[in-house]
Amino acid sequence: VQLQASGGGLVQQGGSLRLSCAVSGSIFRVNAMRWYRQAPGKQRELVAGISSSDITNYADSVKGRFTISRENAKNTVYLQLNSLKPEDTAVYYCNVRGSTMFGRSTEYWGQGTQVTVSS
Repeated sequence: VQLQASGGGLVQQGGSLRLSCAVSGSIFRVNAMRWYRQAPGKQRELVAGISSSDITNYADSVKGRFTISRENAKNTVYLQLNSLKPEDTAVYYCNVRGSTMFGRSTEYWGQGTQVTVSS
């Protein structure tokens, strides 16, 4: 199973980006899908998550600015980033939790995509 993240880049403060993360390979069931980020010198933090029933949750720092969504037919999760701030600068990682046909939990990480917001 591989997760391919894309959509990062350099944007000015107040701008927008849309991140995508596509899951490929053999995965029986995709459950929660999440985006994390890690800024230089800081710990990785959860940015947003979406459950298999489309229940979403967000870090307080991004509420009202970021939107997570998923397209189950494509096993893809998106993160729309609006009103970007310099403090949003980080490497963004997608994370997928799934399960095998025998009910065993699995977890996968994408390779990360850099988001840089200039002031």
